[in-house]
Amino acid sequence: MNILIADDEQHMVKILSAYLKDEGFNILEARDGQEALEIFETTKIELAILDWMMPKIDGIEACKYIKENSQTKVLILTAKGQNEDELHAFHGGADEYIKKPFDPRILILRIKKLLNMSEEIKVKDILIKENEKKAYKQKEPIQLTKIEYDLLLIFIKNRGVILSRDKLIDLVWGLDYEGDHRTVDTHIRRLRTKIGDDLIKTYRGIGYCLEVKED
Repeated sequence: MNILIADDEQHMVKILSAYLKDEGFNILEARDGQEALEIFETTKIELAILDWMMPKIDGIEACKYIKENSQTKVLILTAKGQNEDELHAFHGGADEYIKKPFDPRILILRIKKLLNMSEEIKVKDILIKENEKKAYKQKEPIQLTKIEYDLLLIFIKNRGVILSRDKLIDLVWGLDYEGDHRTVDTHIRRLRTKIGDDLIKTYRGIGYCLEVKED
């Protein structure tokens, strides 16, 4: 699921990206409203998080364009705190409005509510309870390490999508990871022994994909 973050404060973008990547989202970043709309025109976006006071095109104008041309949800972030500002944002088409500073954990909950995301995800006989950070197979708890849980959650949220080893390293271990691809292979091999060998498929030379055939 793609989320676009547009803010000229790069430290804010990095913080939001880190939290959202931990939740399994794919993040696209923009430094101003014009770049945000360029990304919007070329990529399917489920949610756009727009700072109000951006250069070139501000967040409200970008929001209006996005809402006029798609069903994409828009969340406005701003330091503006007056009721009139909030009304202006909603009149501009915003689905949600959050004032800075904010608690990232609250933002995550707002985003999930905005996207109608359940705290429970089920694929075949595998159930993930995100609020508990636990996984179950045929209703029995699966003993997973944090890395294994993060991998499983990312695969399930991106089912049907081939994820390269580099992409998995970025999402699970982070950009500063200095290990090699064999670490990814090892963790996926261990994960398969716990959830079954038939869910995560290997695409040799490309990556891995969680595939679920319709019954």
